[in-house]
Amino acid sequence: MYSSILIAAALFNEGATTRAALAKAQNLLNEGGKITLVHVIDEVPGYVAASIPKEHLSARRREVEEQLAVIAKLAPGVEVKTVIREGQPSASILGAAKEAGADLIMIASHKPGLSDYFIGSTAARIVRHAQVSVLVTR
Repeated sequence: MYSSILIAAALFNEGATTRAALAKAQNLLNEGGKITLVHVIDEVPGYVAASIPKEHLSARRREVEEQLAVIAKLAPGVEVKTVIREGQPSASILGAAKEAGADLIMIASHKPGLSDYFIGSTAARIVRHAQVSVLVTR
């Protein structure tokens, strides 16, 4: 089993995929193991960020923190850390996994669309570049 599992937390759909991943992670976790929930807020281009009030960006971050805290409470008796990153999702998730000492990365995947064949999905990038095992869920 695993000592440290990182879950890439998607918060759309009220975090349904993240909740499901957390339930699976608890079954895969060694006794005394830890889970890290990481959510990546896409980087806003500078020319757009200049027109968005800073309060709006701060409010969004607080909203994400609150959602992650609610999900983390669904794993009583397990150490669950929450992390919020900004930037490119796959690089941010891989960096967080390294920092957490994760030996498994869990990420949800969607049915690929045409754009995924040209630029690749976040899950595909993580699978290609991860130094640890990756569990892709649907």
